[in-house]
Amino acid sequence: GIQVFIAASLENAFQDIIALYNQRQPNVTVTYSADSSGTLLSQIQEGFACDIFFSAGAKQINQLQEAGLDIEGTRVDLLENKVALAVPEGNPKGIESFDQLAQLLKSGDVLLAMGNSDVPVGQYTQKIFSYYGLDEDSLNAAGVLTYGTNVKEVTSQVSEGAVDCGVIYATDAFSAGLTVVDTATPEMCGQVIYPAAVLKNSQHPDEAKAFLEYLQGDEAGAVFESVGFMPLT
Repeated sequence: GIQVFIAASLENAFQDIIALYNQRQPNVTVTYSADSSGTLLSQIQEGFACDIFFSAGAKQINQLQEAGLDIEGTRVDLLENKVALAVPEGNPKGIESFDQLAQLLKSGDVLLAMGNSDVPVGQYTQKIFSYYGLDEDSLNAAGVLTYGTNVKEVTSQVSEGAVDCGVIYATDAFSAGLTVVDTATPEMCGQVIYPAAVLKNSQHPDEAKAFLEYLQGDEAGAVFESVGFMPLT
């Protein structure tokens, strides 16, 4: 069988996709490991057995390619996600936009949950701060930020109402049933592209390439769309 390392935000879609793929290819077992893209990259670099890496950001796949750990020519940009400003039920702070959030952060009147700087969702949030001329260290010192080690943790903080809002992906907001009050534009933080590639140490490169091809098709695309992604292939 093949082992796929996927960004945590892909897990919901993947369970359905593997079930569909099993109907088409009953002889190929697909298993996956879901975690933050940074953690998965470290595991690949340490030599964990993995056939396909499906990351939530270009950075991790770029590092993979620079290290020559991918099979050349297999990289594909599969999906786009949106960076979303999500609020707890009832939106107690009445937050309506990133513009307004920037003002509230400056005045110290909000508690925002964000990802750590080593995970893509945290890196996108940092870009949004730069876009608004906000200094993360000052905000942190002012006590208006809380952190999560991955996007699921940030989402939980919003769901539980432990914070006034959080910067997560549209897909995570969708899965958690949270209200999205604004989505970031490419000017604010760039596009959120999810690339995938087959790994050089794959024991089953042909099966892996076939599955990666399947992920680019309409059937898988419909599943990705149903949880809030935009297929790019």
